[in-house]
Amino acid sequence: MINSQMHLNPELLSPEVKQEPIRSGFGRGLLAAGESNKDVVALCADLTDSTKMADFAKSFPERFVEIGVAEQNLVTVAAGMALAGKIPFVSSYAAFSPGRNWEQIRTTICLNETDVKIAGSHAGVSVGPDGATHQMLEDIALMRVLPRMMVVAPCDAIEAEKATKALASHKGPAYIRLAREKSPIITTDETPFALGKAQVLREGTDLTIVACGTMVYYALLAAEELASSHKLDVEVVNAAVIKPLDTVTIVASARKTGAVLTAEEAQINGGLGGAVAEVLADHYPVPMARVGMVDRFGESGTPEELLEHFGLTAPGLIERALELIKRKSHK
Repeated sequence: MINSQMHLNPELLSPEVKQEPIRSGFGRGLLAAGESNKDVVALCADLTDSTKMADFAKSFPERFVEIGVAEQNLVTVAAGMALAGKIPFVSSYAAFSPGRNWEQIRTTICLNETDVKIAGSHAGVSVGPDGATHQMLEDIALMRVLPRMMVVAPCDAIEAEKATKALASHKGPAYIRLAREKSPIITTDETPFALGKAQVLREGTDLTIVACGTMVYYALLAAEELASSHKLDVEVVNAAVIKPLDTVTIVASARKTGAVLTAEEAQINGGLGGAVAEVLADHYPVPMARVGMVDRFGESGTPEELLEHFGLTAPGLIERALELIKRKSHK
C-alpha cells in the first residue's frame, strides 16, 4: 500500500507520468539557495549548461566561477572559498568529479572539513550513448568511504531541489548524485524530506526494497506488480541519503519484513547495497540481495536499452525479489 503520509505523485504509476531530469531540480535548488543566502557561490568545470548551473550563473555572475576543464582546481578553489566563509557548490560530470579529483576532495575538503557541496551529474548507465567512460558507477562507493562526507542520491527532480536547498544549510562536505536522462516524478512539494532520514514510500510486510536515485521508481513499479501477480506485500524505502544512512528506519523495516533487497544504478560493491548490508550485519541480519552493477563497466546504448540489459528495471527487481522470498521461506 502506498504510504499516504508521503504525499506522492498520484500519477506515478501511470504510463503518462511526468518526467524531468533529476539534475534540473538541482539547478532550481541552487538558484533558490543563492537567492536566500548571499554566501552561496557556484563553480563549474566547463559544463554549466549540462549540470544546470546556468540560471545561477546568470542571476549571480559575481558569485559564479568558471574554472574550465580542471577538476582538481575546481574543488581546491572551492575549499579555499569555504575557508573564507563562503558556501561553494561545485559541479561537473560525476566521471570527472569525483572520478578525476578524488584525492583533492579527500585532502582539501574532507580532511579540513570544509563546507563544500559537490554535484556529480550524469551518473549511472542512463547516461546512455556516451559509454562506459562517462557512465560513473563507482561514485557512491568513492564518496561514502570518505570521513565527514555526506552522500545524497535524490529519486527525482523535486527531491533534488529539496536536497540542494537543505545542503546549503548543512555544515560540512556533501556529495549529491544526479542523473542525466529524464526520469519519472515520484514526489510532490508536500512529500517529506530531511537529510539523514529515509522515507517509507510504500508499506509492506513480506519484503523490503531499499532504493535510491532512479531506482526508486522501478522499486515502486516492482512492488505493485508483486502485489497484483504474486500477492506479496512489499515495503519500499527511499534511501535518498546514503550517508549517514537511516539505520533506524532500515532496521525497523527489516524486522517487519524479514528480507531486504537493495536497488541502485551504481556498483553494488561499496554502494547503497554495501551500506545496507553493513547496517543489517551490525544490527539485524536477514536474507538480503542487491540489484545494481555487479563488478563491471557500462556499455553504449540508449538509456532504456542499458537499464533493461543490466536488470535495472521493474522486471529485474521482481526476479530478484522472488528469489529472495524463496530464501526467506527456507531460512
